[in-house]
Amino acid sequence: MGNWITSDFEVPEKLEMDRFRLRMLTVNDVVKDYDAVMLSRSKIAGVFGPKSDWPRADLSLEQDLIDLGWHQKEFQRRSSFAYTVMSADESVCLGCVYIDPSKQEDTDATVIVWVRADSGIDEDLFASVKSWLQTDWPFQKVAYPGREISWQDYAKEN
Repeated sequence: MGNWITSDFEVPEKLEMDRFRLRMLTVNDVVKDYDAVMLSRSKIAGVFGPKSDWPRADLSLEQDLIDLGWHQKEFQRRSSFAYTVMSADESVCLGCVYIDPSKQEDTDATVIVWVRADSGIDEDLFASVKSWLQTDWPFQKVAYPGREISWQDYAKEN
């Protein structure tokens, strides 16, 4: 694992753009998150790699709540960071961004981004996240498996 974050690093609370905002994913987001996930199941299948079965067809609201609680606790512990992507008015969940420590020695973080099937923000969100990680985070090298490196090549590096 490369350099993760130091204890004195102030983790960004949010990223605000014209069409969307990122902020910490919490259990309070469960209804909007669940809607985005289930609406977008076929689009986001495999976003965590070809062996991942998330999101399953039988994902329940309760299980999504448990997942969100886990992500919220990880954020509080600073072990990884899950951000919800909300519309600018907070009415709709448009996706999520996950920033995790990398398993690769020469990479600081691994980032996964997914968007709601009908969001229309995929390219803009990804470009914004990349820029944000370069300017506001302490990482030298970030891996974007499934986007800038295939899952197969990413697995070879681990």
